[in-house]
Amino acid sequence: MPTKFKSFESLLKPDPRYKNKLVGKFINCLMFGGKKSTAQKIFYAAMDEVHKKIADKEPVDIFTTAVNNAKPLIEVRSRRVGGATYQVPVPVPQKRQISLAYRWILGAARGKKGRPMHQRLAEELYNCYRGEGESIKKRDDVHKMAEANKAFAHLAY
Repeated sequence: MPTKFKSFESLLKPDPRYKNKLVGKFINCLMFGGKKSTAQKIFYAAMDEVHKKIADKEPVDIFTTAVNNAKPLIEVRSRRVGGATYQVPVPVPQKRQISLAYRWILGAARGKKGRPMHQRLAEELYNCYRGEGESIKKRDDVHKMAEANKAFAHLAY
């Protein structure tokens, strides 16, 4: 019988500047083609720009608040019952909440064109911190979808 998969969370190293594992994971998600130093430069430049806008808070606190604002609490999963497919609202596990928040923030930043990536990322993180922006809109859409389908909550597995 095969052994159960163990997470690589214990191997994840914190980032060099802030010594934070969440930031280290975000930099890994930002990275393309194994270019970690480029991803670090982009992230740190973005955090410097956000820190200029909000000078009274630490950059790590701003980042953590932005990610917490973008995390979804509930989502819908497709469930086949009989011949019909229902969208069933289910709570989102903690690790998936963080990965979805990262994905939405990076997707929103990459979707904007015409400016350097660190400026786009800084703007999206600043908007998330304030409770606005594309990734917050995406989270709200997921929550609205779950709210609309709460009649099928009894079908949750």
